[in-house]
Order: sequence, then C-alpha cells, then structure tokens
Amino acid sequence: MKLQKIIIAIDSFKGCLTSAEAGKAVAQGVQAACPGCETLVLPVADGGEGMLDVLLAATDGKRIALRAHDPLMRLRDTCYGISGDGRTAFIEMAAISGLPLLSSAERNPMKTTTFGTGELIRDALERGCRRFLIGLGGSATNDAGLGMLQALEFRFFDKEGREVGSAEEGRALCGALLPQICSIDIASAYPALKEARFTAACDVRNPFFGPQGAAVIFAPQKGADKEMVRELDTAMRQLAAIVLRTTGKDISTYPGAGAAGGMGGSLHAFLDAPLKPGIEWLLEATDFAEKIKGADLLLTGEGKSDRQTVMGKVPWGILQEARKQHIPVILLAGAIEDTAILNEAGFRGVFSIPPSPIPLEQAMQPEVAQENLRRTAEQICRILS
Repeated sequence: MKLQKIIIAIDSFKGCLTSAEAGKAVAQGVQAACPGCETLVLPVADGGEGMLDVLLAATDGKRIALRAHDPLMRLRDTCYGISGDGRTAFIEMAAISGLPLLSSAERNPMKTTTFGTGELIRDALERGCRRFLIGLGGSATNDAGLGMLQALEFRFFDKEGREVGSAEEGRALCGALLPQICSIDIASAYPALKEARFTAACDVRNPFFGPQGAAVIFAPQKGADKEMVRELDTAMRQLAAIVLRTTGKDISTYPGAGAAGGMGGSLHAFLDAPLKPGIEWLLEATDFAEKIKGADLLLTGEGKSDRQTVMGKVPWGILQEARKQHIPVILLAGAIEDTAILNEAGFRGVFSIPPSPIPLEQAMQPEVAQENLRRTAEQICRILS
C-alpha cells in the first residue's frame, strides 16, 4: 500500500519526552521510509500533564499569568490559557488547587479549598471568555468545588441563616465547613456565568459519596485519616441532598461527580458542565476528527501500554476517532503488556520500541527514547510502503 498521509499523535512519555518531542522523533522515522508522504504531528494529552501546552498550540492561544490563592489561601503565581480567538479559557485546576503545591505536612482536605480555581474562572470571564474547558485531576481538595463557587459569588448559609465562609475575610470554603451548609444562594452568582458554557475533563467515574466516592477513594492521598474520611463522606452525602433541592440535579451517583474532591459534581450541577474523558475533551477541542481526514495510517503511543490503555487512555481515545473514519492505528510504547487485549481492542499492530532489553533508566533517557521511536516508526513504514 502506498502511504500518502500519516497522522502521528503520541502521548508524552512521562519523565522523558513531551508529546511534541515524541511525535517529532516518529515523524523523522516516517520521512526516512516515505520521503514523499504527508506527515502531520498532532500533540495530545489526557487532561493532566501537558494538556495546556497542547491546547494553546492547537488554538494559537496564549498563556495568562496571574496571582491567585492556593489550596491553603496563600497568594502565588499561576496561569491558565486563552485560545487565539479570545473566546475559550483552558484551566487546569491543579495549577492553583493541586496537591503538588503543598508539602506532605500541609496536606489536609479539611483545610484545603478550590477557591483559587474560581479566581481563574472569574479572571477569564472578565477578559471576555464565555467557553471554558476545565481539567480536573491532581487536586489537594475535598471541598466539593464549593470554594470555586464561592469565588464566583455563590453564597452558602447554615441552619441559622448565617453565611458560611467569607471571601472578603479570607475564610474560604473547605472540607471542614461542609457540614455547616444548609442552603445555597445561586441568584448571587457572578452575572457573566449565565452566558458561559463549561466542559470538564474527567478521567474517573467515581460518584459524589459512598464506598467509591470522593472522600473514601481519594481523600487519604490528600492527607485525610480515617476519621476525616468518615466526616467528609457524611458531609458530601448531606450536601448532595442540598444540591438536589437547589438545582434539581442528583449528583449522588453521577459518574465523575467525585472527581477533584467533588468538584466534578459542582461543575455539573451549578455550571451545567458535562464531564468527559480527558482525551475525548482534547480531541474535540482541537478538531482532531477534521485533521485526520484522508489519512492512510495513524501512529499513536505512550510510555507503557497494557490492559489499562483500553480504559480511556490517550491511545484508546485516538483509536476510537480513527475507527470512525476507517483509519488503521498502530501503537508504539516503551513497554508492552497484554498484547492480545490491545489487538482485540482494534490496534492494527502493537510495537515495543526498545530493540533489546535495556535498563529502564537508560530507556528513559530522552535521546535513547527518541532514537527508539524514530527507528521503530521507520521500520513499520518500510514494511507498509
């Protein structure tokens, strides 16, 4: 078969190569075997590391620097992105509300807040953005996203009608304050939100509370002990009933509502945000389906491929889009397990890039990984061309 157009969409090799660097190495191999072939490198990510860079590159966007409050309400430098046309904001909540911003001793989901994420959203609204893509994951919080809503001027009250938390006084909503909330005022919300449309990148399907909920599954890694987990889960259960009464939306079992300490639930209930897998979110935002039209082959990859790949990781999302257009997909990875499962899922071929067994430390050296990708891609294309 004569290869005339090849698409390259490789996830980052974490700790080794960015998506763009991996794609460039594969493109060099393709061109060595098929010098006349149209080769298009499309950087990709799944909602975590590298997502903002990919979206800014794809939309000719720009990075917006600002100061906002971190999970413990300390002001710090952060950023988000705006598309080239100025209409869409790309926000990674972990950039200001994430676990890496805290030392291990500071981790405590009873005290942490998503207030800073709300500040980023508000800044983008004031700049004229009316479409928002919010990346969830890596949060230090279990405040159900109420800190974010507080920064957007939603108001929360206890059973005596007193306001819970005060942005003016620096008392942001956090896990410890959730049990006090009995009612929510949505009429006070920042007016521009009525014109805005939100989508959230969410790669977990956990419900809002319960054995698989936000507190039980994720709070321990954020510093919660068993008693904290129990208190948070009880508060989340109570809050879900208040949200239902306020918005008419039942987030208790909504898939992904437990993401980012319950922020997924609040985004869905209060800002009408659908929760989509990160790779699906990115492919839609970058018009991936249009860009791959007419391709003869698509090369994708990641650091390690196994049965988890077909549970929504980057290569899986790319495979689903390619199959809609009957484009064969070949998978490249630094390590391969469960080859039969990957083939059954639809990958035309699955290739491990190291030429022989080598230590992981050596395989993860950027120049080694680049050469292995280049060489493997060249040999595949020589067979097919």
